[in-house]
Amino acid sequence: MTDELPGTDVAGRDARPAAGEPLLRIEGVAKTFGTFRAVDGVSLEIKAGEFFALLGPSGCGKTTLLRMLAGFEAPDEGRMLLGGKDIAQALPHERPINMMFQNYALFPHLSVRDNIAFGLKRAGMARADIATRVAEMVALVKLEGLEKRKPDQLSGGQRQRVALARALARRPQLLLLDEPLAALDKKLRENTQGELMELQRRLGMTFIIVTHDQEEAMTMASRIGVMKSGKLAQVGTPRELYEAPRSRWIAEFVGDINLFDAESKLRDGHRLVIGTRDAGALVVAEPREAVGEGKFSVAIRPEKVKLSRRGPVSAAGHETAINLLDGVIADICYLGGTTTYKVKLDTGGMLQASVANSARLDVDAYSLNQHVVAWFTPDDCVVLPS
Repeated sequence: MTDELPGTDVAGRDARPAAGEPLLRIEGVAKTFGTFRAVDGVSLEIKAGEFFALLGPSGCGKTTLLRMLAGFEAPDEGRMLLGGKDIAQALPHERPINMMFQNYALFPHLSVRDNIAFGLKRAGMARADIATRVAEMVALVKLEGLEKRKPDQLSGGQRQRVALARALARRPQLLLLDEPLAALDKKLRENTQGELMELQRRLGMTFIIVTHDQEEAMTMASRIGVMKSGKLAQVGTPRELYEAPRSRWIAEFVGDINLFDAESKLRDGHRLVIGTRDAGALVVAEPREAVGEGKFSVAIRPEKVKLSRRGPVSAAGHETAINLLDGVIADICYLGGTTTYKVKLDTGGMLQASVANSARLDVDAYSLNQHVVAWFTPDDCVVLPS
């Protein structure tokens, strides 16, 4: 990789995609360790300037896929095209790609300045140019005044910034981030998320982040690929994954969800009346995809569920709600901005409702064992294959 010409490969050839082409195209990539298939036929396209997240539970293959992009593992099958050129067999230093590791991998005996400069020296950049580039990186990640400190003299957040500056110093075409915020406390992690997003927008660089934290992925990424057992289960924007999951597994993994197993269905105009074991008959909007004869579920996000002491207040409200379920408050979890109520339904099931705490005092709050009516509209429901 050359540092003087961002967007070129190691030989100085133009590695940028043609107009309209994705920056990165992964085609049928697979990786097996012994008898375990860690990545199983993954195909994916990522655009230039995109902040993309690979999300999934431990062992789903997301880090293995990232390591193959970085060149630390070679795929057993498939191609990885960066700017139209296959990099699957290229060595790590031959790729216009850098990776920021979860443990930061800083050199403990080197100063902040020397850690950032390390890759530039290895690339043979002139000393004056290195000094200029390091100064740019220090300013970019707001580490002025800390250049002479060693890693053990820095806070966790500062070490994270040094690792980021080192990864950015060679101006890679693609930056890979392997759970870079996992070691930070909650408040610092939230602040750093915003800083990373702003930095990515300013640089116009393509970022791929690996995380098991769904909130982190939804906060930072413009698109998310959710992985399960080595495969991509769904790719979409945060809103698409949350509001229109393609499977029960996606719905449960991304956010909280109420799920009721269906036992029967009837068509009522542009709606379906679905009989469930734990919530009785529910009226749902016509799904975008036809519901087959196999097993399926009705899903409702907790924030879509409204609670009241007597149901919707107006006749119009009753008509739009349609789904009215009686029950009692079985559990309460106060979370500051919201309160989560678990409602034991008269039909036998359990329903979770997330209610915004709009008043400072608890004048509108519900108490344990209080009778309530839970209600939601047909459009609030999603029909999912089980």
